[in-house]
Amino acid sequence: MTTFLVATASVHTTAAACDYLGERVTTEDTVVVVSVTEPDGDPRDSGDATNVARTRLVDPTVETITEAGRPSEVIQSLVAERDVDEVLIGARRGDPDAAPGLGGTAADLLVSLDVPVVVVPLPDLS
Repeated sequence: MTTFLVATASVHTTAAACDYLGERVTTEDTVVVVSVTEPDGDPRDSGDATNVARTRLVDPTVETITEAGRPSEVIQSLVAERDVDEVLIGARRGDPDAAPGLGGTAADLLVSLDVPVVVVPLPDLS
């Protein structure tokens, strides 16, 4: 049994993570999808981002979490609390106006977590 944590800020990131998981997940696995609303963010975006996994992933158990706070801190806490085996993230927000390259949260998680962190490719949003 594997526990995957999908850290997402957009429906695009969640969809890309679900595509990555594809046939990798089994009925014995657990997928925890977390979206953190930053102080200036809209909590509806977090709900939309997490709900995508419920419709895209059928076989594994899917748990969704939406929280307010600093994304990196919330994700690191969940990894420790939930005994997560692998974290899936997007390189940056799933926003067509976002600059290319790694966003701050992705960069922080890559250097701070002691479990594999997979950066899923996002579709071309332009």
